[in-house]
Amino acid sequence: MNESSKNENHFLTCERNWVYYALITVAGFWGSYTYLLKGNIFCNAQTGNVVLMAMALGSAQWINALYYLIPISSYIMGSFISELVPNPIKNHFFIRWDTLLILIEILAVISLGALPESVPVQISQVTINFIASMQYNTFRQAEGVPMATTFATNHIRQIGVGLAKEIQHRNSHKKKHRKKLIKHTKMLFFFATGATVGTILSHIFIGKAIWFTAFPLSIIFATLLHADLTKEKNIFYQKPSGH
Repeated sequence: MNESSKNENHFLTCERNWVYYALITVAGFWGSYTYLLKGNIFCNAQTGNVVLMAMALGSAQWINALYYLIPISSYIMGSFISELVPNPIKNHFFIRWDTLLILIEILAVISLGALPESVPVQISQVTINFIASMQYNTFRQAEGVPMATTFATNHIRQIGVGLAKEIQHRNSHKKKHRKKLIKHTKMLFFFATGATVGTILSHIFIGKAIWFTAFPLSIIFATLLHADLTKEKNIFYQKPSGH
């Protein structure tokens, strides 16, 4: 067995690069969807919401400040639950938490798309905050490289780091950094692609646009479930990298 085959077999299906590219595309879609249609809030990450809450506090806008506790608290709860449930899920249902999470995401986006436009936006905000947080905390490394699947900031930083290393090692044979540089560039590209498509479809289909994210999620779910029940059944208790 050659070295590339060894590396290929080392990683679980839930750690594959294509899974991460698909997840961050969905996250980009959610970002534009929630900002355009669900209260001008980015639900994939919370830095902006914390800043907006602090600005409201500094302006003595107490009610507005309290409002931002809704998405922030939902995000905290998502990471809290996704940290506690993986082992009980495996012990009782004999599928990985990663697989079940994707199913939860599918059910969530189908439910959100079915809601009338008159429903308070907080329902969508809380739901997407919750599942985005669980996704971020669950899918941590793509084939050995730490990755964020719900926002772009770290990928932008890593691209800058990779370009700096290109200059530092331009006259040497040290090119290991290129793999990470290319991967982070792809993650940023897919995030932006998802946000672009999300914007277009949100203008056309309004709230039901989120249903389109169920398609890539369904492909991921089917692939992970098949792996759990067949080729990875004998390594069921092997944890994904980063956990």
